[in-house]
Amino acid sequence: MRRRDFGKTSLGAIGASVFANPAKVGEHRGPGDFAKTPGLTNYVGNFVIRTKYEDIPANVIELGKKSILDGLGLALAGSKAESGPISRRFVEQSGACIGKSTIIGTTQKTSARFAALVNGISIHADDFDDTQLAAAKDRVYGLLMHPTVPVLPAAFALAEQRPVNGKEWMLAYHMGVEVECKIAEAIAPRHYEDGFHTTGTCGAFGSAAACAKLLNFDLSKTLRSFGLAASNSGGLRENFGTMTKPYQAGHASESGLVSAELVGLGWTAAEQILEADRGFFHAAGGSYDATAIMDRLGNPWTFASPGVSLKPYPSGSLTHPAMTELARLIQVNNIEAPQVETVDVGANHNMTTTLLHHDPKTGLEAKFSMEFCLAILLLERKAGLSQFSEKVVGRPDVQAMMRKIHFYVDPEAEGAGFDKMTSILKITLKDGRVIKGQAAFGKGSPANPMTFDEAAAKFRGCAEYADWPRDKSERIIAFVRALETAADMSMLSPLLSANAG
Repeated sequence: MRRRDFGKTSLGAIGASVFANPAKVGEHRGPGDFAKTPGLTNYVGNFVIRTKYEDIPANVIELGKKSILDGLGLALAGSKAESGPISRRFVEQSGACIGKSTIIGTTQKTSARFAALVNGISIHADDFDDTQLAAAKDRVYGLLMHPTVPVLPAAFALAEQRPVNGKEWMLAYHMGVEVECKIAEAIAPRHYEDGFHTTGTCGAFGSAAACAKLLNFDLSKTLRSFGLAASNSGGLRENFGTMTKPYQAGHASESGLVSAELVGLGWTAAEQILEADRGFFHAAGGSYDATAIMDRLGNPWTFASPGVSLKPYPSGSLTHPAMTELARLIQVNNIEAPQVETVDVGANHNMTTTLLHHDPKTGLEAKFSMEFCLAILLLERKAGLSQFSEKVVGRPDVQAMMRKIHFYVDPEAEGAGFDKMTSILKITLKDGRVIKGQAAFGKGSPANPMTFDEAAAKFRGCAEYADWPRDKSERIIAFVRALETAADMSMLSPLLSANAG
């Protein structure tokens, strides 16, 4: 069941149609058919330039710290991914090895632009980074994008260029996350359903917002940064399971930063890029819901509601409810792999088509394979960074266990709505016993959140995977825990660099 049409309502203060009816595939649309919400991009820009640190609720600040720590740990771990050395060689070939910005987990420094790109790739390389939940039932999977990866690398790279204290930096980070998440919530579901990778597309706006805030832009410059970022945005879901998925996330971070830096030098761009007839919402989505963004920025903050999830496993978020529930069932019932006859996993159709690698061959493909994720839990009772490799995927016992797992569309899961990742488990054992379970969200979601200490434990695991010195790891955790007291964000740089402090 795919929603291609929005109903029409009015946007009180603006007196415009909130939703437009998106075109069906192949149908020509004229600009007169598109919703009119004048001043929408202006509203977003004013939110960025006017919001102060004191306007952000204390609980939102604390939730943000967990995602920031998570992102830094994943940048360390991701520097060891196969895409890491390729990305760094690309920087070297580009002659961009002179600069102040850290390529996290290495000895290298580069320009802010390339640091944002490479660190963004690293954060998303293992598909282990945080995810935005959605409020509307027609929002596929109940999630929209990965909010930290487009924003953190760009904001940190800029902060290494000039003095920025912890409060200033967190303010910019929260501006970026809030803007990109509300844009993702507003654009028509067709955007994601038809193949766009929201992290790569909407994420560029988050990066631009954060950079505009750090650069103290006025309204006009902020709007022009959005205009240029929109033209730089991109990403397609067909690339899921390849190195290009994390590239799309890193490119979003790079795009927002480049857009802001060019605008700072006098570059021009359209200033009403979101709502324009030939702008982002029309071109990339066909339509949008103005009520999801107009007067909604910081009201409520996305971190507070509907929330942001931290991933417990380095795989696609859609696997996590089933993995969380299977891990619980294994422990409670002491299930051993040789006992298992079959495992049936029911989900909605969007989950079965996005977790598209039913016979994975590589570690990247395994991240988007429900069959592999459940098989490795049954065999090893864990699914960490080391499990998602071509060597593990190809093991005979793993291949045999995957063949026992039936991943299908279940009517109950389909009817539960796409704002949930409903996963229905039925484990049949060789002795005839049947064990059942069900979950809509996994560990790390707002429904079952990680504490800061649990996020720190995940960070330690990522740092250990990267062979990072324990003393540096503990100092990074302490720095982020007290981020609002930091006098200068560049104090974090040597802790994330392989050749210093």
